[in-house]
Amino acid sequence: MRKKIKPNTAVSVGFVSLGCPKNTVDSESMLARIGQAGYILSSDIEADVVIVNTCGFIAPAKEEALDVISQAVDKKKKGRIRKIIVTGCLPQRLGDTLLEEVPEIDAVVGLGQRDTIAEIIENVLNSQKNQSKPRSFLQSSAEMIHDDRNRLLINPSHWAYLRISEGCGRKCSFCTIPAIRGKFRSKPMEMILSEARQLAEAGVIELNLVAQDTSSYGRDLGLKDGLVTLISELEKIEKLEWIRLMYLYPSAIDLPLIEAVAARPKVLRYIDMPIQHINNSILKAMHRADTKEHTINLIDTLRKRMPDVILRTTVIVGFPGETDEQFGELAEFIQWERFDALGGFSYFAESGTPAATLPNQTPDSIKQRRLDILMTTQQKIAFEKAKEMIGKEIKVLVDTAGADGFACGRYYGQAPHIDSVCIIKNTAPPPGQFIRARVIDTQDYDLIVEQIQ
Repeated sequence: MRKKIKPNTAVSVGFVSLGCPKNTVDSESMLARIGQAGYILSSDIEADVVIVNTCGFIAPAKEEALDVISQAVDKKKKGRIRKIIVTGCLPQRLGDTLLEEVPEIDAVVGLGQRDTIAEIIENVLNSQKNQSKPRSFLQSSAEMIHDDRNRLLINPSHWAYLRISEGCGRKCSFCTIPAIRGKFRSKPMEMILSEARQLAEAGVIELNLVAQDTSSYGRDLGLKDGLVTLISELEKIEKLEWIRLMYLYPSAIDLPLIEAVAARPKVLRYIDMPIQHINNSILKAMHRADTKEHTINLIDTLRKRMPDVILRTTVIVGFPGETDEQFGELAEFIQWERFDALGGFSYFAESGTPAATLPNQTPDSIKQRRLDILMTTQQKIAFEKAKEMIGKEIKVLVDTAGADGFACGRYYGQAPHIDSVCIIKNTAPPPGQFIRARVIDTQDYDLIVEQIQ
């Protein structure tokens, strides 16, 4: 019998975090618990135990996860890894099927078992040598509210994601999130504020609020204008400088929220609202609550109330039944509205979703052609908007500084990881510092700036 391994022995744990910001929060929570248990943390895929925290939202995310898992399996066969544990959305979605697909995995861990990851590692390490059957830890998380305090941040220490709710109550016909993460559940406001204060005390000055549906915060708790109340309370945290709202569902963006963003100095005039499409028939088939008319009026209101607002969106091309005319309507709308940033995706028929059973599924070749057209259109818009910034003075938050005299940062119109950056020339201010800068040039999507002394 193998001697029981105690957590305080020199066992290394390599951790790979994939997927969206909500998944990043889960990764940071697990890392904190693993570190507190005494394991040696590593970002290397070669370690005693390798954990892959996965996304399972759409087919490309599953393929990315399986590729990383395959790399770990190869190293395990060569004796460079002892155990492989797969966590997150993919095990939650596939269950034991994932073990059948990749039998070399030693354990699969669902979202509901996130906070027991250290115990699971010990359990797996102490399994019998002759035990060939992998282990499943797949408790449902459909009713859980995770406490995300005391995380180990994996991004620069001056900014962080702040998750304000779990799951999703929308019924979009293409989406797997409700099946994976359960119904919409707002986190208690005091829990959120406690975490925000903790992050601020640790040096975080930019909070990026994330959820599947940020704009609906508090509605399940009976709170009127819950998100407005939350951001007003977050603004009271003295050490916070920037508060950014991500994933605002368009039909839930109302006038009180718009007025709150416009009036509050710490809340950035940055609106991230995935519209997914603009044709009313496609929106109806997607089970979206929006209409073309509402979206146009909403954008008009946002720009009138905040002329300097930055608008980001995402769209899907090739939804079942999408005609050339309906796609053309979307492309024309993108050209007309001139979003500051746009993410485009081809539709994927995900099993278990209503859209996967619809007739007239669009061929991959047509989806790719439409996506190319759309992204070429948006690229031209983004490049033009970047050049319009030349000569302007902006406030830049420094993210990284290199020994070559260059640094990178962001102004309020650039969210971390998904948007362009500011390349700071001829000086390298320390990360986490705000500087005054002037835009002097562009490099594709990015702005080239010089610090104003």
